[in-house]
Amino acid sequence: MTNVPTAVASAATARASAPPTPNLSAFIWSVADLLRGDYRQSEYGKVILPFTVLRRLDCVLEPTKAAVLTELDKRTRAGLNPEPFLLKAADQSFYNTSKLDLRTLLGDQDHIAENLRSYLQAFSPAVRDIFERFDFHTQIDRLDKAGLLYLVTEKFATIDLHPKVVSNAQMGTVFEELIRRFAELSNETAGEHFTPREVIRLMVNVLFIEDDEALTKPGVVRSIYDPTAGTGGMLSVAGEHLAEINPEARLVMFGQELNDESYAICKADMLIKGQDVSNIFAGNTLSNDGLPATKFDYMLSNPPFGVEWKKIEKEVRREHEQKGFDGRFGPGLPRVSDGSLLFLMHLLSKMRPAKDGGSRFGIVLNGSPLFTGGAGSGESEIRRYVLENDLLEAIIALPTGPVLQHGHRDVRVDREQPQAGATQGQGAAHRCQRHVAEDAQESRQQAQGNGRRAHRGNHATVRRVRGNHEGRQAHLQDLP
Repeated sequence: MTNVPTAVASAATARASAPPTPNLSAFIWSVADLLRGDYRQSEYGKVILPFTVLRRLDCVLEPTKAAVLTELDKRTRAGLNPEPFLLKAADQSFYNTSKLDLRTLLGDQDHIAENLRSYLQAFSPAVRDIFERFDFHTQIDRLDKAGLLYLVTEKFATIDLHPKVVSNAQMGTVFEELIRRFAELSNETAGEHFTPREVIRLMVNVLFIEDDEALTKPGVVRSIYDPTAGTGGMLSVAGEHLAEINPEARLVMFGQELNDESYAICKADMLIKGQDVSNIFAGNTLSNDGLPATKFDYMLSNPPFGVEWKKIEKEVRREHEQKGFDGRFGPGLPRVSDGSLLFLMHLLSKMRPAKDGGSRFGIVLNGSPLFTGGAGSGESEIRRYVLENDLLEAIIALPTGPVLQHGHRDVRVDREQPQAGATQGQGAAHRCQRHVAEDAQESRQQAQGNGRRAHRGNHATVRRVRGNHEGRQAHLQDLP
């Protein structure tokens, strides 16, 4: 233990010039070779995901570990609450008070399970919650009984996942790739867990496009929300985009996620980014909204499509019938077989009133919510509400093949902004056309470069809804 500070210093020095770890997801995936036989393929994620998160946090805290331990001893001797001092010493929004780390755990093979539990318990509360969501202690017991715990720990201790080596964007891509692989092994739809970065970037560009001038002001602060946060990919890309526009801007991130493993990864990512993780909630957004009274500047979402909401039907119908338009589902309810439009209405309820500056959001949908349901049906009434209140900015048809592998989808952009007559937003519509046309051209080039024929109809379209005194009229503009 006495050599820990020296080891930390030398590791930090070597890291300064270390190149990014090549093919990181493939290296991490190689841990599966150790698990084969003792774990089913569909269970690999229960080990690989939490160990990857643990190693990431381990590397982030490594340079300040000696300072944290010194501060802990000093404040404890003085009879003071050490937590604020530990956070400052760690230079993060989390800390660990153990003298151990993954590398020093390898020095005592006979007691590795006991020491690993002790190491986990020494993290600050927010991090402990992450590993509880993974049910990691259960996997420690299982790996220990199978004689695999030391081998798996040794494997992860050899890779450097510090942000100077693997950026937050790269790490996010690694997590998404791993989750996609696990989803495929579990016969789940990878689209439930993964949104291509190209799609997210398109959504963020369209989302921020009318606020370019405001977002470049010094010290500007904006909020963004994802009710189906997954691993936090959409929030992260939005943050990266705003940082490129204005490094002094601050984007406060909020989210909610149903899947415990995805929630744990998202929370870990937000911790490392310095975001307030109390803004990230676990649970079902539709039946138990974690942010019931909060409005946001921007919102993004890729909700599950074609997934029934029968399990939460009682709660949703109660809110619809008892609260009406004072709740989230006033316009109507879609059929139980597809809850996509419930998420759309949820996002509409989170928009700021026009007098307060309005809001903008983008949501990924498949074609069904746009056309399903005859006149008078729940789906039709929801669409009527959106159109009659002039809330629709654009509908962008996404290409298949080069970008999406799971069927046709559209990005829908909604807004609630001060009205400015029938030509309101025309400039934004033209700018949207330019960005979407560029994206469509890039996708076509990718398809040609890969020797694949672009799917017929893979062009981007923008629908612009304009207000007039006689009602709402949809104006369709087809892009090249």
